[in-house]
Amino acid sequence: MGIGRMQSSGGGNTLSESEIVEAALRVVRQDGVEKLSMRRLSRELGVSPMAPYYYVADKRELLDLVATAALTGVRKPPPESGPWQQRLRDLIDQIDEKLRKHPGLGDVLIEQMLGKQLDLIAALMEILFEAGFNERNVLAAYATIHTYLFGRSRVNPRDRNALLDRALPEAVERATKHLSDLRGKYSFDFGVDVLIAGLEAQLVRQRDSHVL
Repeated sequence: MGIGRMQSSGGGNTLSESEIVEAALRVVRQDGVEKLSMRRLSRELGVSPMAPYYYVADKRELLDLVATAALTGVRKPPPESGPWQQRLRDLIDQIDEKLRKHPGLGDVLIEQMLGKQLDLIAALMEILFEAGFNERNVLAAYATIHTYLFGRSRVNPRDRNALLDRALPEAVERATKHLSDLRGKYSFDFGVDVLIAGLEAQLVRQRDSHVL
């Protein structure tokens, strides 16, 4: 349930959920998630230091609010929509769309693997269970997906021009011609394809281990 629009205890100013979420994400983009605090949020919003506490109790609750609000609208594909690989890819694509729409969200989510987004976490895990993964591997697979989806925003490639003032090893020179891909769809698709192919291989390995 969202906070809607409410009056702060410090006066007549009102804040909406979207204003708090966007202000928090601006702080994360500018200073990093570790610098996000209730006091820093109040400065970003232009309100008194105590005003944010009327809406959220502490930084952890703030992170949960940001993640929940920004991920609103993500839906688990129904079983009849396709094989587990297709449904998993569909769900990952939906999450990535939210990450692109809300820069800084990945840094928030990498901080809390099991936050309050339990419906989303359950949707991913249910697809993995439906695929045939056992409990231990479902958790490991979810952690892998979580790390890739939310942690890849921390891969911050330098401008290739900054590398040209020194000699590079041949392999690095050849590969870094495509450095700009790391922020685009090609690299994202490549990573998800590798991730799903790896999960398929692990599922075969799991099944083979029960046969032996």
